[in-house]
Amino acid sequence: MEAAPAVQRSTHQSVEKGRSRHKISRDVETDITYLYEVLPQLSQIFRIIDKIGEGTFSSVYLAEAQMTDGSRRMFALKHLIPTSHPVRIAAELQCLTVAGGTENVMGVTYCFRKEHHVVIVMPYMEHQTFVDVVGSLSFEDVKHYIFHLLKALRHIHKFGIIHRDIKPTNFLFNQQRREYSLVDFGLAQGTHDTQIELLKVVKSKAYKGGGSSKMVEESLGKQKLVPLPPNTRNPAVQFSTKAPAKRPCPPSRIKHSKELLGLDKAPRSVFGEKNVNDTNSHKPGTDKIEGLLSKPKREEVIPRKIVSSKHRSVPVRTPLNQRQKTPAESQKPKPPAVSPMLTCNCYMTDRVCNICLSRKQQVAPRAGTPGFRAPEVLTKCPNQGTAIDMWSAGVILLSLLSGRYPFFKANDDLIALTQIMTIRGSKETIEAAKTFGKSIVCSRELPRLDLRILCETLRGLRSWDDSSLPAEFQASRNPAEVKLDAGSPAKKHMSSGSFKSSAELQEMGWDKVPDDVYDLLDKLLDLNPATRITASMALQHPLFKDMTD
Repeated sequence: MEAAPAVQRSTHQSVEKGRSRHKISRDVETDITYLYEVLPQLSQIFRIIDKIGEGTFSSVYLAEAQMTDGSRRMFALKHLIPTSHPVRIAAELQCLTVAGGTENVMGVTYCFRKEHHVVIVMPYMEHQTFVDVVGSLSFEDVKHYIFHLLKALRHIHKFGIIHRDIKPTNFLFNQQRREYSLVDFGLAQGTHDTQIELLKVVKSKAYKGGGSSKMVEESLGKQKLVPLPPNTRNPAVQFSTKAPAKRPCPPSRIKHSKELLGLDKAPRSVFGEKNVNDTNSHKPGTDKIEGLLSKPKREEVIPRKIVSSKHRSVPVRTPLNQRQKTPAESQKPKPPAVSPMLTCNCYMTDRVCNICLSRKQQVAPRAGTPGFRAPEVLTKCPNQGTAIDMWSAGVILLSLLSGRYPFFKANDDLIALTQIMTIRGSKETIEAAKTFGKSIVCSRELPRLDLRILCETLRGLRSWDDSSLPAEFQASRNPAEVKLDAGSPAKKHMSSGSFKSSAELQEMGWDKVPDDVYDLLDKLLDLNPATRITASMALQHPLFKDMTD
């Protein structure tokens, strides 16, 4: 394995200056103390400075360590939740050791384990929060960003790794040094010919939990770490070298990510929701585990009203063609015509028949962050490959070109699919679904939008009056073009400098965006996974003809 990239000494100085300006919260101090207790060996090597990230399955801390040559370096410590399956942890480690450390993919330095607590040590990369920079990047910055993201995807796909959770927070970005790093392989799956042996185990779902924890202790490529001098350790956790006290994990608290805190100074999402994509209000952890490790649950039945015999008697159903319509019924709008091949006897009734209840369950991976799931994931297509990562990359490019993040945000998969139809067209979505064995019924036809007109209008390069965008986008208008009341949220957006003037946009190169980038965007957002562009093909796109690989 190639050695993980070392962090420059200047990074340590800048990080230390930034951390010294503010004091960490009491909650973070409690979490750090707890981490020292459950893994006492950490206090001998690392001085944990702060918590820098938190997700559904892990927390990430910034720590300092002293190397054998006397220098000090910054590392990121990823503490996995104790309920993570040992095989899943070992598979993530194997992805990092086999494919990490090169081609914009994060590597691994060390791994600590005690009982069911595991900490993965990785090089720390100083980076900017995506929501803070998405509106201030020049077109040249966007071009480099997507180029290096495609390089990382090409690299992991070469090993047969499906990341399954491609999003801006998992692709670290340093704008000044133009450094990039793909992280978090906790949801990764393998293709049929994957080179990651443990991903084959995860895919087969045939493993047991008994002796799997030994896989976590497999040897890793390790840099030499030495114990910190006593005077540089955290004085508040010196007791942690003893046996950890038996106490419960710190109580759950409402967590706010840095992107959520910074959302006030960023443009709203296109569909009018102010949530951040990785802020999961519906706790999707169960969904992710279902697609990877747990036994599949019973498929949810199409929501229809079920009449219970305990409350009232079931009326005798009269054929629709023999009933006399009441005046109220005659005024109701007729439902859209649906092919009889897609319906059964309980269609448009107030009960679910036994045929529908006994239908074969649909089992398919559904992991990933809402807003970045491909159509084949939303429709539970069983055959999912690396194309789902390419769709997520297309959504990121759509956010970069339009200046809107998050672009998609939905409460469930059907609404997410509707939002995709709004952009890509309902007819096109229905036809693409047929190619992977799914049938979609849409109540009305939605036209396919021109991606250039869409992005330029949202960014402010076109007038809303001149664009042919549907009413769904009226909530995303530039606040500079709308009369605002003082103190309104939109007024705060405008005063924060999120929206650029025409002169600023021209200076950043947004007035000379070539058609090639929208052609690439169209190929990344191909509704059919079989014809969607691959990472290798995308890097050969004319958009990158002047860039060296």
